[in-house]
Amino acid sequence: MSAPGSYQAAAGPSSVPTAPPSYEETVSVNSYYPTPPAPMPGPATGLMTGPDGKGMNPPGYYTQPVPVPNANAIAVQTVYVQQPISFFDRPVQMCCPSCNKMIVTQLSYNAGALTWLSCGSLCLLGCIAGCCFIPFCVDALQDVDHYCPNCKALLGTYKRL
Repeated sequence: MSAPGSYQAAAGPSSVPTAPPSYEETVSVNSYYPTPPAPMPGPATGLMTGPDGKGMNPPGYYTQPVPVPNANAIAVQTVYVQQPISFFDRPVQMCCPSCNKMIVTQLSYNAGALTWLSCGSLCLLGCIAGCCFIPFCVDALQDVDHYCPNCKALLGTYKRL
């Protein structure tokens, strides 16, 4: 039995342990791109002096290789989804999906269910002489259509009932 910390030599051609690889050897095995040469001492100008004392141009810079185009490349398309807009009885500022312009909607009032129910209820209360048609003149009782002022497309409708 040997004392702790002492190591036995491995069986093989040499009983002397070998040193681990140097840093340079380790890095050169795992490098994918050539490393630029170390800068030579000399003047800090663009012209460097060579070993014979004559001027020479600085070394060229290494660039990353250009990838080869792949015939099976997948094209990526970005799609922007606009959040649903709630239409009410007021104009709305929005991006028109038809002409892609930022607009404020134009309003158009149409007779809807609330208008007709108001007219019918006024008739039942005795306003037969024409007063029952007042709900058709009140915008607060009618449905609202929102249109684009540029392309006149219908963007949405607000129904009272």
